[in-house]
Amino acid sequence: MQEETSTNSSLDVILLKESIKNWGRQLGFQDVRVADANANMSSVEAELSAWLDKGFHGDMDYMVKHGTKRTRPAELVPGTLRVISVRMNYTPPAVKEGWSILEDGNKAFISRYAVGRDYHKVLRIRLQKLADNISGKIGPFNYRVFTDSAPVMEVEWAKKSGLGWRGKHTLLLSREGGSYFFLGEMYTDLPLPVDDPVESYCGSCTRCIDICPTQAIIGPYQLDARRCISYLTIELKGSIPEALRTLIGNRVYGCDDCQLVCPWNKFAKITQEADFAVRNGLDDISLVELFQWSKEEFESKLAGSPIRRIGYEQWLRNIAVGLGNAPSSPAVIEALQARNHDPSPLVREHVRWALWQHEK
Repeated sequence: MQEETSTNSSLDVILLKESIKNWGRQLGFQDVRVADANANMSSVEAELSAWLDKGFHGDMDYMVKHGTKRTRPAELVPGTLRVISVRMNYTPPAVKEGWSILEDGNKAFISRYAVGRDYHKVLRIRLQKLADNISGKIGPFNYRVFTDSAPVMEVEWAKKSGLGWRGKHTLLLSREGGSYFFLGEMYTDLPLPVDDPVESYCGSCTRCIDICPTQAIIGPYQLDARRCISYLTIELKGSIPEALRTLIGNRVYGCDDCQLVCPWNKFAKITQEADFAVRNGLDDISLVELFQWSKEEFESKLAGSPIRRIGYEQWLRNIAVGLGNAPSSPAVIEALQARNHDPSPLVREHVRWALWQHEK
């Protein structure tokens, strides 16, 4: 959303910035920082171009579009001077410990950011309220809010604003909150004082690289998305490469291994947001039970969930792979055989692969 600028030159931007941070905390953000939208991003642009040239983005064609709009905010929202970055914790209370689910091949592991309601709407509403607070204080101003919803390099802007540093797994890390948080941004024409970046505290640690099930983190700060389980289970719409299926294990929506092993996540905080609480027992549920959901159950139980956007067919594809990697049992075989003639060729392919795994 944008409003016409009527910001007056006598505006005390130092006090306004302090107010913005206070409002942000009142709205549930754990931190609010400001970056210069005109910061030199030439090295970032070069790195992004090289990453795309190597094809590491896989089928995510949207990563190729928009050109330099990703790194030059004023090309996306004319007049942008600052990027306000925010973070919001998402670890729900009483959530089942991740490793315990990963070690039980009969259970379905779902990335912990997705066991509650969709974060996009939650953060956008809060960011809009923050903008409303600002306009209530100073009058109309130009802005646009984002939550993983446009060509915005959110980790890079969060890094420049001092929200944290980029870890070797490419996610943002914070000394106060680890990496279990969502990011959001507001592009604005307000000439706010900028915050200083923080130094990296990863040191020589390579735990995130070493733990990756598919070795998608090919080096520090280098991710081949084509091998990443989050990409394979969420972004990839077609068939999952056979060579990677056994490596996926029981991860049916995303993967948290690189975060689970990160020492900084001992500082991660439990969220206070009711919307991020576990729904439908998704933190501790069996693969067989999920595979038996009808399309109607999928649509109703996952209404308002980020999982719903991948669709029922892709959901069954993912669970079929999980069942193929599960310990053999009559219940697992029966669940797979029940979908051996599924109307979807994609589901049938992965079901038959899974059955073959149990016949070996």
